[in-house]
Amino acid sequence: MRFVRRHCVQQVGAAAGASRAIIYALVCMGLGLIAPAWGAPPNVAGNWKLVSFVFEELATGNRTNPLGEHPKGYIIYTPEGRMIALGVHEKARAPKIDEDRIDLHKYMFAYSGRYTVEGEKVIHHVDVSWNESFSGDQVRFVKLEGDMLTIKTAPNRSVITGLDVVGVLVFARER
Repeated sequence: MRFVRRHCVQQVGAAAGASRAIIYALVCMGLGLIAPAWGAPPNVAGNWKLVSFVFEELATGNRTNPLGEHPKGYIIYTPEGRMIALGVHEKARAPKIDEDRIDLHKYMFAYSGRYTVEGEKVIHHVDVSWNESFSGDQVRFVKLEGDMLTIKTAPNRSVITGLDVVGVLVFARER
């Protein structure tokens, strides 16, 4: 399928005449050979660097930074419909004792799976995770403004604090 998709894109670019290129592109799109995932609004496909991560506690409205003021991480959405997310605490370091290992695991997230876009919702269909409680569908609400992507989680129990929260993550598109 990749060969056919690549062939369609090459043929569109090489087509002699605008009308021939348009017809060829429409045929390829109609056959599903040009991936619709990266054209679906909002277009989240790409590499995104984590800028901030805040928990909003449902009971109190308090806002905390579970991975520090300057967390490190990325989320990547491929045009083919696969995503991977990784985030760690700003002070993550190589572990020396068991307590360090516990903190590394506690103050991070890492998972991957397929994704689908439904309007302003992106659903991560997680098939591998650092914490099996993340496996399955994870609903995210997205807002794309220029090169900034804001992702809000559905209300959930934090694996870090044990409190009911909404996570708000802000990412900047890598260019």
